[in-house]
Amino acid sequence: MRIGIFTGGGDCPGLNAVIRGAVRAAEVTYDSTVVGFRNAWRGVMDNDFELLDVDRCRGILPLGGTILGTSRDQPFAFEDGLKKVRKAYDRHGLDAIIGIGGEGSMSVLARLHENGFPVVGVPKTIDNDISLTEMTFGFQTAVQICTDAIDRLHTTAESHHRVLVVEVMGRHVGHIAIWSGLAGGAAITLVPEEPFDIGEVCERIVHRHRKGRFATIIVVAEGALPKPGTMELPEPEMDKYGHQILGGIGSILAREIQGRTGIESRMTALGHIQRGGSPVAFDRVLGTRFGVAAVEAALDSAWGEMVALQQGHIVRVPIKEAVGQLKMVDSDMLRLNTMFQPRIPGDEYPGITADRLERVED
Repeated sequence: MRIGIFTGGGDCPGLNAVIRGAVRAAEVTYDSTVVGFRNAWRGVMDNDFELLDVDRCRGILPLGGTILGTSRDQPFAFEDGLKKVRKAYDRHGLDAIIGIGGEGSMSVLARLHENGFPVVGVPKTIDNDISLTEMTFGFQTAVQICTDAIDRLHTTAESHHRVLVVEVMGRHVGHIAIWSGLAGGAAITLVPEEPFDIGEVCERIVHRHRKGRFATIIVVAEGALPKPGTMELPEPEMDKYGHQILGGIGSILAREIQGRTGIESRMTALGHIQRGGSPVAFDRVLGTRFGVAAVEAALDSAWGEMVALQQGHIVRVPIKEAVGQLKMVDSDMLRLNTMFQPRIPGDEYPGITADRLERVED
């Protein structure tokens, strides 16, 4: 077979592992050819490509980013987009295109499949928000980067008796925030799944400091929102693709906390640091597994399918069922997050007596 491949949307650690896995499987195991398109669908439509082989992919496994580049352009945004995609299939004699991307990229692949194009999807996002897969590669690397940063922030917060607010990525879900908050020992973690009350947040901080804890780490997801009427936020701007430009909640939160509690508060936004650098071992292995599985799906003519991780196994699921609804943080993780936040009078903990609660309070 001749298989096209591209990386779309935001970059993340592990993309090169997918490319390497796909090329290795195609060339060595299945005697097939891989055509790499640069800058996602832009390369498909503009005929910007390179032939990928095992030699080209040597040494890329530990590299962050993507050797093919990326963009958010997609064929349905152009009047002649589908015509150009069809021309690319014919010009290169392609039997399939493997698209590696996030929720937006998978949505485009689903529409192309409906239009008769042979496509296979590979889920990619540090946000871990794609449905029907338990994990996306890039997520664990982002969590580790955030956790390392939080570890370092503990000591400076304790030195100055400050509240430090750490803003992390995640778009409209809180997976990165929950995981890194728990791993890094944050006192409070705020996520989009549970709108917060700034008054209650400040009460928990004050109660914690009164009990002798003179430094507090708060992790906040960039898409976290206050409960209606509790705190004003500016309307988010939109980018040219119609996506909200998130970020800034950390600064607003730190300012509100200092103003309400009188405790010196500072903010750190980790930003694109979460996307960069070498992928951790888990993401390298998952990316490799996804790359191999995507080639095998193409060889089986499993068009319109996305490879996914379920119960430790790589499976295939319909792309159209994996998009349209984000995978949110589940109730078990939200409950775990609540268990580790500072207690305040009035909190209820079934099965724990009042005297025991007093002993285990922060």
